[in-house]
Amino acid sequence: MFRSVRFTGEDLNMKHILKVMIGVVLLVMQPTFAADAPTLHWVGCGISKKAYMGELAKAYEKRTGVKIDIQGGGATRGIRDVASVTADIGGSCRNRIWGDAEEQGVTMVPVAWDALAVIVHQDNPVEDITLEDLRKVYLGEIRNWKELGGPDRPILLYARDGKISGVGRTIRKLLFADYDQEFAASEIFPSTGPLEKKLLSEPAAIAMTGISSARKRDVKILKLEGKYPTYENVKNGDYLLYRPLYLVYNENNPNVDAIKGFIKFADSEEGQEIIRANGTVPYLEAMNLMGRKLAETKSARREGGLH
Repeated sequence: MFRSVRFTGEDLNMKHILKVMIGVVLLVMQPTFAADAPTLHWVGCGISKKAYMGELAKAYEKRTGVKIDIQGGGATRGIRDVASVTADIGGSCRNRIWGDAEEQGVTMVPVAWDALAVIVHQDNPVEDITLEDLRKVYLGEIRNWKELGGPDRPILLYARDGKISGVGRTIRKLLFADYDQEFAASEIFPSTGPLEKKLLSEPAAIAMTGISSARKRDVKILKLEGKYPTYENVKNGDYLLYRPLYLVYNENNPNVDAIKGFIKFADSEEGQEIIRANGTVPYLEAMNLMGRKLAETKSARREGGLH
């Protein structure tokens, strides 16, 4: 049996006073917490942003009060702004260029895996492409869709400007093992966003972009050698074109402790679950890919070639 409890007027008045006091204390403490929490500035590739960065930053701010201001600018900016300490954290879908003075003094921390997806317009009837045919498209040796089982019309190859963008450099490495390879592009774009948007309205176009970005557009993703760049195919290494996504920092940055705190969060169980929930493979979850990448890097350095 429950015993009823009666509050006197004095008791109720005391409860009211306590509530007011607690409210005042919280009100005073909150601005102090916000003022002490630093704002970190992140710049980098749009693919990293879409793959994990947006949701990870929100969760970290909620947990710690540390706000992360997210900007774009591409992988190269993500590395070089951090090297020059004009940004706190970089996001990159390529490794730094060894020997390039503008990219020295940074630490690259791999946090996730991305795949290079071959994208076309939704109305394109082609479903699959081989690595060899993809190379021939980029070299201009295949110029009509009928050679790939499509309609009789010219292929429009869309590509990124320059040779050191995250996507452009990775294509040159994985398809050609040559960072200087020229592409037979029909149109060149300054960044991935405009390229993807233009392809949405051009049935004859083909391009490559990160799967983390492609799956958020209304594009058709082709199979490559019979495999889609699904989560499982990337994780298991069954999809052939994959690459790490990095967080970049500089030990000489005055905010280095706060920066390392965020990177530690990205590698935590909570951080990896956020990455996974975005459809992106956490770096540590694909141990077989880690081994392959390490072997590739060692081989390239021995030969004095790609890095």
